[in-house]
Amino acid sequence: MSEKKNVLSEECKEAMKNLPPDINPVDGAQFFLELSENNEALLPLCFRRLPKGLAADIFSYMDNDLKTKLILSFTDSEIISVISSLASDDAAHTIDELPANVVDRILRYIPGDKRKDINHILSYPEDSAGSIMTVEYIDLRPGMTVEGALDRIREVGLDKETIYNCYVTESRQLKGVVSARQLLTSDKNVVLKDIMECNVISVFTEEDKETAVQKLSKYDLDALPVVDRESRLVGIVTFDDAIEIIQEEATEDMEKMAAIVPSEKPYLRTGVFSAYTKRVPWLLFLMLSATFTGKILGFFEQALSTELALTMFIPMLMDTGGNAGGQASMMIMRSLSLGEITPGDYLRIVWKEIRIAVLCGITLAAATFLKVLIIDRLSMGIAATVCLTLAAAVVLAKFIGATLPMLAKALKFDPAVMASPLITTIVDAISLIVYFNIAKAILNL
Repeated sequence: MSEKKNVLSEECKEAMKNLPPDINPVDGAQFFLELSENNEALLPLCFRRLPKGLAADIFSYMDNDLKTKLILSFTDSEIISVISSLASDDAAHTIDELPANVVDRILRYIPGDKRKDINHILSYPEDSAGSIMTVEYIDLRPGMTVEGALDRIREVGLDKETIYNCYVTESRQLKGVVSARQLLTSDKNVVLKDIMECNVISVFTEEDKETAVQKLSKYDLDALPVVDRESRLVGIVTFDDAIEIIQEEATEDMEKMAAIVPSEKPYLRTGVFSAYTKRVPWLLFLMLSATFTGKILGFFEQALSTELALTMFIPMLMDTGGNAGGQASMMIMRSLSLGEITPGDYLRIVWKEIRIAVLCGITLAAATFLKVLIIDRLSMGIAATVCLTLAAAVVLAKFIGATLPMLAKALKFDPAVMASPLITTIVDAISLIVYFNIAKAILNL
């Protein structure tokens, strides 16, 4: 056993030679992830060799699996050291994503003030602005002078998330905001209430975290104050947290639009069986939905046997309809996620999409009409059937592509659920019904 420890100790020394003392914490987290993948036994040994401050910074950027492995190997004093060094929001996010038995062990040893802040953040709903805020901000008073404000920043600034924006409060109520630039460029005897910005953009604790992100982006803010219903300042959401949320939401929407149940792990760290369980439910649903298309073909089997040339255009009609619906749904889902439109804009959106669809449909139908007559050398009746169906399919597809995401939003569902695969399946079925009914009318089938 002693020999094994010596071997691990030597391997740890060699591994740590590849970790510069001034390494960026993000790169440090990646270093320990690769170290764990190569030799998990080295993880706690090497982590213990880090300086306290750097260890806490690197730990905050690690993924949940790596954090759990480390915490399970920590002594009680090491837990206190690392977690206490984290910002309250980072500590809360870390704890919230760990197994319950690990959380109990952590909370048992965290100092009282830090535990209070963490529990305060954890008390808010998972997707609310309160759940992503930090309580480590600089608060000032309206009657302070610029000199007094700068003295307070020097006193407490090192322990705060940001010093670029300072919030002016009175009896905890948010009254205004002053920037570090304002303080540094103003006379030291000026009172804060005379220079502070009173029209402060803020977000309520219970509002969706996406609302907070949208406000940060819309108003080009570095940080956004979070207030309760009595306008009392309880925390701030910083821009770095907003970027993480944007990435998470974008990834989640992309997975839903690809008919995959969202996963929290990176691709290479997701097991085969786990990936299978997240993909197969939607594939089964879409496969069963597609059987409806087969039923339609079977219903019009006689028409197909009478005019076999109609068969060759089915893939083109279905693909074009699906693509047209996908275009509309993607634009609507993007605009909904950015807050550019709401369900109340439905009629304006549908009217716009129908006009776009008519123009697209006419263009595609004209091109197809020439192809059917000149290249395929088929009859005028078949050309008219295919072109009318194509135009109708594009209009219907864009109507459906615009309607389903708006309907989902109105019903409080994620619009990304109404993804291209689902819209394509619906449009395919409708396109076939339109196709064969137009064929029966024009070709007398």
